[in-house]
Amino acid sequence: MSWLWTAGDAAAATGGTATGGWEGVSGISIDTRSLVPGDLFVALKGENRDGHAFVADALAKGAGAALVSERPDGVAEDAPLLVVDDTMAALEALGRAGRGRARAKVIGVTGSVGKTGTKEMLRTMLSGQGSVHAAAKSFNNHWGVPLTLALLPPGADFAVIEIGMNHAGEIAPLSRMARPDVAVITTVEAVHLGNFDSVEEIADAKAEIFAGLAPGGTAVLNADNPHFARLAEAAGDAEIVRFGRAEEAEFRVLDAGIRGLATVVRGRIGAEPICFKLGAPGLHLVGNAMAALAAARAVGADVAIAALDLAGWSVPAGRGARWRISLGPAGLDGEIELIDESYNANPASVKAALAVLAAADVVDGVGRIGKGRRLAFLGDMLELGPDEEAIHAALAGAEEISGADLVFTAGPLMKALHEALPPTRRGQWFPDSAAMAGAVRRVVDAGDVCMVKGSLGSRMAPVVDAIKAAGTAVPVTVEPVTTEPATGDVSAGKVG
Repeated sequence: MSWLWTAGDAAAATGGTATGGWEGVSGISIDTRSLVPGDLFVALKGENRDGHAFVADALAKGAGAALVSERPDGVAEDAPLLVVDDTMAALEALGRAGRGRARAKVIGVTGSVGKTGTKEMLRTMLSGQGSVHAAAKSFNNHWGVPLTLALLPPGADFAVIEIGMNHAGEIAPLSRMARPDVAVITTVEAVHLGNFDSVEEIADAKAEIFAGLAPGGTAVLNADNPHFARLAEAAGDAEIVRFGRAEEAEFRVLDAGIRGLATVVRGRIGAEPICFKLGAPGLHLVGNAMAALAAARAVGADVAIAALDLAGWSVPAGRGARWRISLGPAGLDGEIELIDESYNANPASVKAALAVLAAADVVDGVGRIGKGRRLAFLGDMLELGPDEEAIHAALAGAEEISGADLVFTAGPLMKALHEALPPTRRGQWFPDSAAMAGAVRRVVDAGDVCMVKGSLGSRMAPVVDAIKAAGTAVPVTVEPVTTEPATGDVSAGKVG
Protein backbone atom coordinates (compact mmCIF):
# COMPACT_ATOMS: atom_id res chain seq x y z
CA MET A 1 0.00 0.00 0.00
CA SER A 2 1.17 3.54 -0.74
CA TRP A 3 1.18 5.43 2.56
CA LEU A 4 1.04 9.20 2.91
CA TRP A 5 3.40 8.77 5.85
CA THR A 6 5.20 5.59 6.85
CA ALA A 7 5.74 5.09 10.55
CA GLY A 8 9.48 5.56 10.06
CA ASP A 9 9.13 8.79 8.09
CA ALA A 10 6.61 10.24 10.55
CA ALA A 11 8.86 9.37 13.49
CA ALA A 12 11.88 10.90 11.78
CA ALA A 13 10.00 14.09 10.92
CA THR A 14 8.64 14.59 14.44
CA GLY A 15 11.43 13.11 16.54
CA GLY A 16 8.85 10.78 18.03
CA THR A 17 8.69 7.05 18.74
CA ALA A 18 6.35 4.75 16.83
CA THR A 19 4.83 2.00 18.98
CA GLY A 20 2.34 -0.75 18.28
CA GLY A 21 3.87 -2.03 15.05
CA TRP A 22 1.91 0.16 12.60
CA GLU A 23 3.32 0.55 9.10
CA GLY A 24 1.91 3.84 7.91
CA VAL A 25 -1.10 6.13 7.56
CA SER A 26 -3.04 7.29 4.52
CA GLY A 27 -4.23 10.64 5.90
CA ILE A 28 -4.24 12.92 8.93
CA SER A 29 -7.13 14.09 11.10
CA ILE A 30 -7.55 16.29 14.18
CA ASP A 31 -11.29 15.60 14.54
CA THR A 32 -12.85 12.18 15.13
CA ARG A 33 -16.08 13.38 13.50
CA SER A 34 -14.40 13.60 10.09
CA LEU A 35 -11.78 10.91 10.60
CA VAL A 36 -11.36 8.38 7.79
CA PRO A 37 -10.08 4.85 8.50
CA GLY A 38 -6.33 4.82 8.01
CA ASP A 39 -5.80 8.40 9.22
CA LEU A 40 -3.23 9.50 11.75
CA PHE A 41 -5.26 11.10 14.54
CA VAL A 42 -3.43 14.08 16.06
CA ALA A 43 -4.37 14.66 19.70
CA LEU A 44 -4.05 18.44 19.96
CA LYS A 45 -4.42 20.22 23.28
CA GLY A 46 -6.56 23.36 23.28
CA GLU A 47 -7.80 25.78 25.89
CA ASN A 48 -11.07 23.92 26.40
CA ARG A 49 -10.43 20.47 24.99
CA ASP A 50 -7.65 17.88 24.98
CA GLY A 51 -7.57 15.60 21.94
CA HIS A 52 -6.08 12.82 24.04
CA ALA A 53 -9.59 12.24 25.42
CA PHE A 54 -10.67 11.16 21.92
CA VAL A 55 -7.80 8.83 21.04
CA ALA A 56 -9.63 5.64 22.04
CA ASP A 57 -12.61 6.70 19.92
CA ALA A 58 -10.34 7.52 16.98
CA LEU A 59 -8.69 4.10 17.11
CA ALA A 60 -12.08 2.42 17.40
CA LYS A 61 -13.14 4.25 14.23
CA GLY A 62 -10.18 2.83 12.35
CA ALA A 63 -7.41 5.39 12.77
CA GLY A 64 -4.14 3.95 11.51
CA ALA A 65 -2.30 5.48 14.48
CA ALA A 66 -2.55 8.34 16.95
CA LEU A 67 -0.06 11.14 17.53
CA VAL A 68 0.12 11.65 21.30
CA SER A 69 2.29 13.13 24.02
CA GLU A 70 1.07 10.59 26.58
CA ARG A 71 -0.77 7.29 26.57
CA PRO A 72 -4.44 8.15 27.20
CA ASP A 73 -6.69 6.18 29.50
CA GLY A 74 -8.43 3.26 27.84
CA VAL A 75 -5.79 2.80 25.14
CA ALA A 76 -4.17 -0.62 24.93
CA GLU A 77 -0.43 -1.10 25.47
CA ASP A 78 -0.03 -2.35 21.90
CA ALA A 79 -2.08 0.47 20.32
CA PRO A 80 -0.56 2.11 17.23
CA LEU A 81 0.88 5.37 18.55
CA LEU A 82 3.44 8.00 17.61
CA VAL A 83 4.64 9.38 20.93
CA VAL A 84 6.12 12.90 20.95
CA ASP A 85 6.86 15.61 23.50
CA ASP A 86 4.33 18.09 22.08
CA THR A 87 1.63 17.19 19.55
CA MET A 88 1.28 20.73 18.14
CA ALA A 89 5.02 21.00 17.58
CA ALA A 90 4.95 17.55 15.98
CA LEU A 91 2.16 18.59 13.60
CA GLU A 92 4.22 21.62 12.62
CA ALA A 93 7.22 19.35 12.03
CA LEU A 94 5.10 17.08 9.81
CA GLY A 95 4.00 20.17 7.89
CA ARG A 96 7.56 21.31 7.29
CA ALA A 97 8.59 17.80 6.27
CA GLY A 98 5.59 17.51 3.96
CA ARG A 99 6.53 20.76 2.26
CA GLY A 100 10.17 19.74 2.08
CA ARG A 101 9.56 16.49 0.22
CA ALA A 102 6.95 17.89 -2.19
CA ARG A 103 7.64 18.73 -5.82
CA ALA A 104 4.55 20.95 -6.08
CA LYS A 105 4.61 24.61 -7.01
CA VAL A 106 3.09 26.29 -3.98
CA ILE A 107 0.79 29.32 -4.00
CA GLY A 108 0.13 31.11 -0.71
CA VAL A 109 -3.02 33.22 -0.46
CA THR A 110 -3.86 35.84 2.15
CA GLY A 111 -5.89 39.05 2.29
CA SER A 112 -8.59 40.75 4.33
CA VAL A 113 -11.35 39.20 2.22
CA GLY A 114 -11.51 36.67 -0.61
CA LYS A 115 -8.89 34.18 0.60
CA THR A 116 -11.01 31.05 0.49
CA GLY A 117 -12.76 31.99 -2.75
CA THR A 118 -9.42 32.66 -4.45
CA LYS A 119 -8.04 29.38 -3.14
CA GLU A 120 -11.02 27.54 -4.59
CA MET A 121 -10.71 29.37 -7.93
CA LEU A 122 -7.10 28.20 -8.09
CA ARG A 123 -8.12 24.64 -7.26
CA THR A 124 -10.66 24.72 -10.10
CA MET A 125 -8.40 26.22 -12.73
CA LEU A 126 -5.28 24.20 -11.89
CA SER A 127 -7.10 20.87 -11.62
CA GLY A 128 -7.36 20.74 -15.41
CA GLN A 129 -3.59 21.09 -15.73
CA GLY A 130 -2.22 18.80 -13.04
CA SER A 131 -2.88 17.38 -9.60
CA VAL A 132 -3.79 20.04 -7.04
CA HIS A 133 -3.66 19.94 -3.26
CA ALA A 134 -5.65 22.42 -1.16
CA ALA A 135 -7.51 22.17 2.12
CA ALA A 136 -11.16 21.17 1.86
CA LYS A 137 -12.12 23.99 4.24
CA SER A 138 -10.73 27.32 5.38
CA PHE A 139 -7.77 25.78 7.23
CA ASN A 140 -5.68 28.95 7.37
CA ASN A 141 -4.50 29.27 10.98
CA HIS A 142 -1.68 27.97 13.22
CA TRP A 143 -2.93 24.37 13.00
CA GLY A 144 -4.68 24.52 9.63
CA VAL A 145 -1.58 25.41 7.61
CA PRO A 146 0.68 22.67 9.03
CA LEU A 147 -2.18 20.17 8.69
CA THR A 148 -2.63 21.14 5.02
CA LEU A 149 1.12 20.81 4.39
CA ALA A 150 1.34 17.49 6.23
CA LEU A 151 -1.41 16.19 3.93
CA LEU A 152 0.40 17.39 0.78
CA PRO A 153 1.04 14.37 -1.50
CA PRO A 154 4.69 14.26 -2.55
CA GLY A 155 3.68 13.88 -6.21
CA ALA A 156 1.21 16.78 -6.42
CA ASP A 157 1.90 19.33 -9.17
CA PHE A 158 0.38 22.32 -7.39
CA ALA A 159 -0.55 23.27 -3.84
CA VAL A 160 -2.66 26.22 -2.71
CA ILE A 161 -2.22 27.25 0.92
CA GLU A 162 -4.58 29.76 2.52
CA ILE A 163 -2.97 31.79 5.29
CA GLY A 164 -4.98 33.99 7.66
CA MET A 165 -4.41 35.99 10.82
CA ASN A 166 -6.07 37.88 13.64
CA HIS A 167 -2.92 39.49 15.06
CA ALA A 168 0.45 40.71 13.86
CA GLY A 169 3.16 38.08 13.74
CA GLU A 170 0.87 35.15 12.89
CA ILE A 171 1.41 34.94 9.12
CA ALA A 172 5.23 35.03 9.01
CA PRO A 173 5.87 31.63 10.68
CA LEU A 174 3.16 30.01 8.57
CA SER A 175 4.66 31.47 5.39
CA ARG A 176 8.12 30.21 6.36
CA MET A 177 6.56 26.79 6.82
CA ALA A 178 4.72 26.85 3.48
CA ARG A 179 7.58 28.48 1.52
CA PRO A 180 5.31 29.61 -1.34
CA ASP A 181 6.63 30.12 -4.86
CA VAL A 182 3.83 32.68 -5.37
CA ALA A 183 2.28 34.90 -2.69
CA VAL A 184 -1.15 36.48 -3.32
CA ILE A 185 -2.61 39.31 -1.25
CA THR A 186 -6.21 39.75 -2.40
CA THR A 187 -6.77 43.10 -0.66
CA VAL A 188 -6.25 44.99 2.58
CA GLU A 189 -9.35 46.29 4.37
CA ALA A 190 -10.42 47.49 7.80
CA VAL A 191 -10.80 43.97 9.24
CA HIS A 192 -9.66 42.87 12.73
CA LEU A 193 -9.31 46.54 13.74
CA GLY A 194 -9.93 45.42 17.29
CA ASN A 195 -6.40 43.98 17.22
CA PHE A 196 -4.67 46.74 15.23
CA ASP A 197 -4.28 50.51 15.57
CA SER A 198 -4.60 51.23 11.84
CA VAL A 199 -5.27 49.68 8.44
CA GLU A 200 -1.58 50.25 7.67
CA GLU A 201 -0.73 47.81 10.45
CA ILE A 202 -3.10 45.31 8.87
CA ALA A 203 -1.25 45.75 5.56
CA ASP A 204 2.05 45.08 7.31
CA ALA A 205 0.61 41.93 8.88
CA LYS A 206 -0.60 40.69 5.48
CA ALA A 207 2.84 41.47 4.01
CA GLU A 208 4.30 38.88 6.40
CA ILE A 209 3.43 36.33 3.70
CA PHE A 210 6.62 37.45 1.95
CA ALA A 211 8.68 36.14 4.88
CA GLY A 212 8.67 32.65 3.39
CA LEU A 213 8.45 33.52 -0.31
CA ALA A 214 10.94 31.48 -2.31
CA PRO A 215 13.92 33.34 -3.83
CA GLY A 216 12.86 34.57 -7.26
CA GLY A 217 9.21 34.15 -6.27
CA THR A 218 6.23 36.18 -7.43
CA ALA A 219 4.06 38.59 -5.42
CA VAL A 220 0.54 39.05 -6.82
CA LEU A 221 -0.85 42.35 -5.55
CA ASN A 222 -4.03 44.40 -5.93
CA ALA A 223 -3.12 47.51 -7.95
CA ASP A 224 -6.37 49.20 -6.89
CA ASN A 225 -5.73 48.93 -3.16
CA PRO A 226 -4.45 52.11 -1.48
CA HIS A 227 -1.78 50.04 0.27
CA PHE A 228 -0.30 48.63 -2.94
CA ALA A 229 2.98 50.59 -2.69
CA ARG A 230 3.46 49.56 0.94
CA LEU A 231 2.94 45.89 0.05
CA ALA A 232 5.18 46.08 -3.03
CA GLU A 233 8.00 47.53 -0.96
CA ALA A 234 7.58 44.77 1.61
CA ALA A 235 7.86 42.16 -1.17
CA GLY A 236 11.50 43.09 -1.63
CA ASP A 237 13.14 41.43 -4.64
CA ALA A 238 10.07 39.42 -5.63
CA GLU A 239 8.59 39.83 -9.09
CA ILE A 240 5.51 42.03 -8.70
CA VAL A 241 2.44 41.15 -10.77
CA ARG A 242 -0.51 43.54 -10.47
CA PHE A 243 -4.20 42.85 -10.93
CA GLY A 244 -7.22 45.14 -10.86
CA ARG A 245 -8.80 47.97 -12.80
CA ALA A 246 -5.77 50.26 -12.72
CA GLU A 247 -4.24 50.99 -16.11
CA GLU A 248 -0.85 49.68 -15.03
CA ALA A 249 -2.20 46.28 -13.94
CA GLU A 250 -0.81 43.38 -15.96
CA PHE A 251 -4.04 41.45 -15.25
CA ARG A 252 -6.50 44.25 -15.87
CA VAL A 253 -10.28 44.28 -15.55
CA LEU A 254 -11.97 46.33 -18.29
CA ASP A 255 -15.63 45.45 -17.77
CA ALA A 256 -17.57 42.97 -15.68
CA GLY A 257 -21.24 42.36 -15.07
CA ILE A 258 -23.69 39.88 -13.64
CA ARG A 259 -25.69 37.78 -16.08
CA GLY A 260 -28.19 35.59 -14.30
CA LEU A 261 -26.20 33.45 -11.87
CA ALA A 262 -22.84 34.08 -13.52
CA THR A 263 -20.39 36.96 -13.84
CA VAL A 264 -18.90 37.81 -17.21
CA VAL A 265 -15.50 39.51 -17.28
CA ARG A 266 -13.67 41.31 -20.05
CA GLY A 267 -10.07 42.30 -19.48
CA ARG A 268 -6.48 42.22 -20.65
CA ILE A 269 -3.45 40.19 -19.69
CA GLY A 270 -0.63 42.39 -20.83
CA ALA A 271 -1.62 43.36 -24.35
CA GLU A 272 -3.82 40.31 -24.90
CA PRO A 273 -7.63 40.56 -24.52
CA ILE A 274 -9.45 38.00 -22.41
CA CYS A 275 -13.15 37.30 -21.80
CA PHE A 276 -14.37 34.65 -19.39
CA LYS A 277 -17.26 33.60 -17.17
CA LEU A 278 -17.25 33.02 -13.42
CA GLY A 279 -19.67 30.41 -12.17
CA ALA A 280 -21.23 32.74 -9.57
CA PRO A 281 -22.72 36.25 -9.51
CA GLY A 282 -20.73 39.01 -7.85
CA LEU A 283 -18.61 41.91 -9.03
CA HIS A 284 -16.49 41.58 -5.89
CA LEU A 285 -15.33 38.19 -7.22
CA VAL A 286 -13.74 39.65 -10.34
CA GLY A 287 -10.54 40.89 -8.68
CA ASN A 288 -10.07 37.52 -7.00
CA ALA A 289 -10.40 35.80 -10.38
CA MET A 290 -7.75 38.04 -11.91
CA ALA A 291 -5.46 37.41 -8.94
CA ALA A 292 -5.96 33.67 -9.35
CA LEU A 293 -5.18 33.86 -13.07
CA ALA A 294 -1.99 35.79 -12.30
CA ALA A 295 -0.93 33.19 -9.74
CA ALA A 296 -1.77 30.34 -12.12
CA ARG A 297 0.43 31.82 -14.83
CA ALA A 298 3.24 32.30 -12.31
CA VAL A 299 3.30 28.55 -11.59
CA GLY A 300 3.30 27.66 -15.29
CA ALA A 301 -0.38 27.07 -16.04
CA ASP A 302 -1.99 27.90 -19.38
CA VAL A 303 -3.99 31.04 -18.60
CA ALA A 304 -6.49 30.61 -21.46
CA ILE A 305 -7.45 27.14 -20.27
CA ALA A 306 -7.53 28.31 -16.66
CA ALA A 307 -9.90 31.16 -17.54
CA LEU A 308 -12.28 28.81 -19.32
CA ASP A 309 -12.32 26.49 -16.31
CA LEU A 310 -13.49 29.33 -14.04
CA ALA A 311 -16.97 28.80 -15.48
CA GLY A 312 -17.04 25.58 -13.47
CA TRP A 313 -16.10 27.29 -10.21
CA SER A 314 -18.76 27.73 -7.55
CA VAL A 315 -18.67 29.72 -4.33
CA PRO A 316 -17.75 27.85 -1.13
CA ALA A 317 -20.44 27.08 1.44
CA GLY A 318 -21.49 30.13 3.41
CA ARG A 319 -19.81 32.49 0.96
CA GLY A 320 -22.56 33.15 -1.56
CA ALA A 321 -23.97 29.71 -2.32
CA ARG A 322 -27.55 29.91 -3.61
CA TRP A 323 -30.57 27.82 -2.74
CA ARG A 324 -34.10 27.71 -4.13
CA ILE A 325 -36.78 26.82 -1.58
CA SER A 326 -40.05 25.53 -3.04
CA LEU A 327 -43.10 26.29 -0.91
CA GLY A 328 -46.10 24.02 -0.62
CA PRO A 329 -46.70 20.71 -2.42
CA ALA A 330 -44.52 20.54 -5.53
CA GLY A 331 -43.74 24.23 -5.13
CA LEU A 332 -47.27 25.29 -5.98
CA ASP A 333 -47.10 28.10 -3.42
CA GLY A 334 -44.06 29.68 -5.05
CA GLU A 335 -40.36 29.88 -4.24
CA ILE A 336 -37.85 31.72 -2.09
CA GLU A 337 -34.27 32.24 -3.19
CA LEU A 338 -31.53 32.18 -0.56
CA ILE A 339 -28.03 33.67 -0.83
CA ASP A 340 -25.97 32.07 1.94
CA GLU A 341 -23.21 34.49 3.01
CA SER A 342 -23.28 33.35 6.62
CA TYR A 343 -19.65 32.28 7.05
CA ASN A 344 -18.10 35.63 7.96
CA ALA A 345 -18.51 39.39 7.63
CA ASN A 346 -16.71 42.71 7.63
CA PRO A 347 -17.74 46.08 6.13
CA ALA A 348 -16.24 45.32 2.71
CA SER A 349 -17.76 41.86 2.40
CA VAL A 350 -21.17 43.00 3.66
CA LYS A 351 -21.28 45.71 0.98
CA ALA A 352 -20.27 43.15 -1.64
CA ALA A 353 -23.02 40.77 -0.50
CA LEU A 354 -25.59 43.58 -0.56
CA ALA A 355 -24.53 44.37 -4.13
CA VAL A 356 -25.18 40.74 -5.11
CA LEU A 357 -28.60 40.91 -3.43
CA ALA A 358 -29.40 44.11 -5.31
CA ALA A 359 -28.62 42.41 -8.64
CA ALA A 360 -30.88 39.42 -7.93
CA ASP A 361 -34.19 39.04 -9.79
CA VAL A 362 -37.29 38.75 -7.64
CA VAL A 363 -40.42 36.86 -8.63
CA ASP A 364 -43.95 36.37 -7.34
CA GLY A 365 -45.49 33.04 -6.43
CA VAL A 366 -46.08 32.03 -10.04
CA GLY A 367 -42.76 33.07 -11.51
CA ARG A 368 -43.33 36.58 -12.93
CA ILE A 369 -40.53 39.12 -12.51
CA GLY A 370 -40.93 42.09 -10.22
CA LYS A 371 -43.18 41.38 -7.21
CA GLY A 372 -40.96 39.76 -4.64
CA ARG A 373 -38.66 41.57 -2.21
CA ARG A 374 -34.93 41.64 -1.59
CA LEU A 375 -34.41 40.93 2.11
CA ALA A 376 -31.10 41.24 3.96
CA PHE A 377 -30.58 39.39 7.26
CA LEU A 378 -27.44 40.79 8.91
CA GLY A 379 -25.62 39.72 12.07
CA ASP A 380 -22.90 41.56 13.99
CA MET A 381 -19.54 42.23 12.36
CA LEU A 382 -16.91 41.43 15.01
CA GLU A 383 -13.35 42.55 15.81
CA LEU A 384 -13.84 46.09 14.51
CA GLY A 385 -12.39 47.92 17.48
CA PRO A 386 -13.62 50.92 19.48
CA ASP A 387 -15.59 52.40 16.55
CA GLU A 388 -17.56 49.20 15.94
CA GLU A 389 -21.01 50.76 16.52
CA ALA A 390 -20.26 53.68 14.19
CA ILE A 391 -18.97 51.27 11.54
CA HIS A 392 -22.21 49.30 11.74
CA ALA A 393 -24.32 52.45 11.57
CA ALA A 394 -22.35 53.68 8.54
CA LEU A 395 -23.67 50.79 6.47
CA ALA A 396 -27.01 52.63 6.35
CA GLY A 397 -25.40 55.19 4.05
CA ALA A 398 -23.68 52.67 1.77
CA GLU A 399 -24.83 52.75 -1.84
CA GLU A 400 -25.10 48.95 -1.89
CA ILE A 401 -27.77 48.81 0.81
CA SER A 402 -30.21 50.76 -1.36
CA GLY A 403 -30.95 47.55 -3.28
CA ALA A 404 -32.45 45.87 -0.22
CA ASP A 405 -36.17 46.38 0.35
CA LEU A 406 -35.89 45.47 4.02
CA VAL A 407 -32.88 44.95 6.30
CA PHE A 408 -33.35 42.69 9.31
CA THR A 409 -30.61 42.82 11.94
CA ALA A 410 -29.46 40.65 14.83
CA GLY A 411 -27.08 41.36 17.68
CA PRO A 412 -26.14 44.31 19.89
CA LEU A 413 -23.84 45.91 17.30
CA MET A 414 -26.33 45.63 14.47
CA LYS A 415 -28.80 47.61 16.57
CA ALA A 416 -26.77 50.68 15.51
CA LEU A 417 -27.50 49.91 11.86
CA HIS A 418 -31.15 49.23 12.64
CA GLU A 419 -31.53 52.66 14.21
CA ALA A 420 -29.65 54.37 11.36
CA LEU A 421 -31.76 52.87 8.58
CA PRO A 422 -34.61 54.89 7.07
CA PRO A 423 -38.01 53.62 8.29
CA THR A 424 -38.94 52.37 4.82
CA ARG A 425 -35.97 49.98 4.80
CA ARG A 426 -35.90 49.10 8.49
CA GLY A 427 -36.87 45.53 9.21
CA GLN A 428 -37.05 44.06 12.68
CA TRP A 429 -34.09 43.98 15.08
CA PHE A 430 -33.46 40.79 17.09
CA PRO A 431 -31.18 40.37 20.10
CA ASP A 432 -29.42 37.40 18.51
CA SER A 433 -29.47 35.04 15.53
CA ALA A 434 -31.60 32.46 17.37
CA ALA A 435 -34.39 34.97 17.79
CA MET A 436 -34.07 35.98 14.15
CA ALA A 437 -34.21 32.34 13.02
CA GLY A 438 -37.38 31.85 15.03
CA ALA A 439 -39.09 34.73 13.23
CA VAL A 440 -37.91 34.01 9.68
CA ARG A 441 -40.95 32.05 8.56
CA ARG A 442 -43.24 34.93 9.53
CA VAL A 443 -41.12 37.37 7.52
CA VAL A 444 -40.31 35.73 4.19
CA ASP A 445 -42.81 35.02 1.43
CA ALA A 446 -42.94 33.57 -2.06
CA GLY A 447 -40.89 35.51 -4.57
CA ASP A 448 -38.45 36.93 -2.00
CA VAL A 449 -34.68 36.77 -2.33
CA CYS A 450 -33.04 36.48 1.10
CA MET A 451 -29.36 37.18 1.83
CA VAL A 452 -27.85 36.12 5.17
CA LYS A 453 -24.55 37.63 6.34
CA GLY A 454 -22.68 37.90 9.63
CA SER A 455 -19.38 37.23 11.36
CA LEU A 456 -18.70 33.62 12.29
CA GLY A 457 -19.13 34.46 15.96
CA SER A 458 -22.58 35.87 15.22
CA ARG A 459 -23.77 32.35 14.35
CA MET A 460 -25.98 33.18 11.40
CA ALA A 461 -26.12 29.58 10.14
CA PRO A 462 -29.38 28.92 12.06
CA VAL A 463 -31.03 31.72 10.06
CA VAL A 464 -29.92 29.99 6.84
CA ASP A 465 -31.32 26.71 8.15
CA ALA A 466 -34.61 28.33 9.09
CA ILE A 467 -35.08 29.76 5.60
CA LYS A 468 -34.27 26.39 4.04
CA ALA A 469 -36.76 24.73 6.38
CA ALA A 470 -39.58 26.88 4.99
CA GLY A 471 -39.93 24.43 2.10
CA THR A 472 -37.92 22.07 -0.06
CA ALA A 473 -34.43 23.46 -0.59
CA VAL A 474 -32.23 22.61 -3.57
CA PRO A 475 -28.90 24.19 -4.56
CA VAL A 476 -29.00 26.53 -7.55
CA THR A 477 -26.56 25.93 -10.40
CA VAL A 478 -25.29 28.46 -12.91
CA GLU A 479 -27.43 28.95 -15.98
CA PRO A 480 -25.78 28.92 -19.41
CA VAL A 481 -24.51 32.31 -20.54
CA THR A 482 -22.52 33.43 -23.56
CA THR A 483 -19.07 34.91 -23.00
CA GLU A 484 -18.32 36.59 -26.32
CA PRO A 485 -16.83 40.07 -25.96
CA ALA A 486 -19.58 42.69 -25.91
CA THR A 487 -19.73 46.20 -27.25
CA GLY A 488 -19.34 48.65 -24.38
CA ASP A 489 -20.40 47.27 -21.01
CA VAL A 490 -20.57 43.55 -20.50
CA SER A 491 -23.82 44.23 -18.67
CA ALA A 492 -25.48 46.89 -16.59
CA GLY A 493 -23.04 46.10 -13.81
CA LYS A 494 -19.98 47.75 -15.33
CA VAL A 495 -16.86 47.67 -13.14
CA GLY A 496 -14.32 50.04 -14.61
